[in-house]
Amino acid sequence: MEEPEVRLQPMSDAEVADWLPTAMALYEQARLDAGDSPEQAAAGRRASEQRFFPDGRPIEGQLLHSIRLGDEEAGWLWLGPWDEHGEVWWVWDLEVHPKFRRRGVARRAMLAGEEIAREHGASRLMLNVFGNNDAAIALYGDLGYEVASLHMSKPL
Repeated sequence: MEEPEVRLQPMSDAEVADWLPTAMALYEQARLDAGDSPEQAAAGRRASEQRFFPDGRPIEGQLLHSIRLGDEEAGWLWLGPWDEHGEVWWVWDLEVHPKFRRRGVARRAMLAGEEIAREHGASRLMLNVFGNNDAAIALYGDLGYEVASLHMSKPL
C-alpha cells in the first residue's frame, strides 16, 4: 500500500502556542542528552525562546509547519532565515512522532522544506544535529548535507 502524501501545513497561532512548550522541552532534553549540564540546557532553551519567540509567537520570517501524512499530524518542521538578509536559512527543528518514524516522513518533509526555503530566496540551508542522533545524521547525509562545523567533547 502506498503511503499518503507528506504535506507541510503552516501552524496557526493556537497550534504554535501548543507546540512551543513541547518543542522547547524536547530541545532542552536533547541538550542534556548531548552532555550539557541542566543549567546549560535551560539557558540554551531560554536563549532560543527569547530570540525566536519573544512574545510566544515566532518572529518575522520563522516558519513553523505541521507535517501532515494524509489526515494525520505526523510531526513538525521549523525553518527560517538566520538573519534579516535571508540568504542562509536553517532547519531549526524537525520532529516526526514515533508512530510515523521509519516511513520516509522526515525525508519527504525535509525535501518540502528545502523547496520552501528556495521559494523564500535561501541560497543555503543549514542545520545542527546532536552527535548522538545517528538516524538524523544518516538522513541528512543521504540528503546531501555536509559537515560545516564539528564540536567534540570528552567527559572528564
